[in-house]
Amino acid sequence: MDWLMLIAAGLFEVVGVIGIKRVSVKNNWMNNIIMIGGFVMSFQLLVRAMETISLSTAYAVWTGIGTVGGAVVGMMIFKESKNPL
Repeated sequence: MDWLMLIAAGLFEVVGVIGIKRVSVKNNWMNNIIMIGGFVMSFQLLVRAMETISLSTAYAVWTGIGTVGGAVVGMMIFKESKNPL
């Protein structure tokens, strides 16, 4: 169950990143709620997952999901460059 919470925390981090992009395009209440809500849920789930998963493992998985997820969402949804450079 803690691993599912950790994966969900990483996915909510991606939601927060989507919120950051949306706020940078148009700063309104809905976009701010998406950003703040995504990060709050992400941190809450991360804290709960770390009750049984070690900090180093949980942080590495959480950061990895957020990094890969943010890059994929940026390329697929926001049409950012796919060039690795």
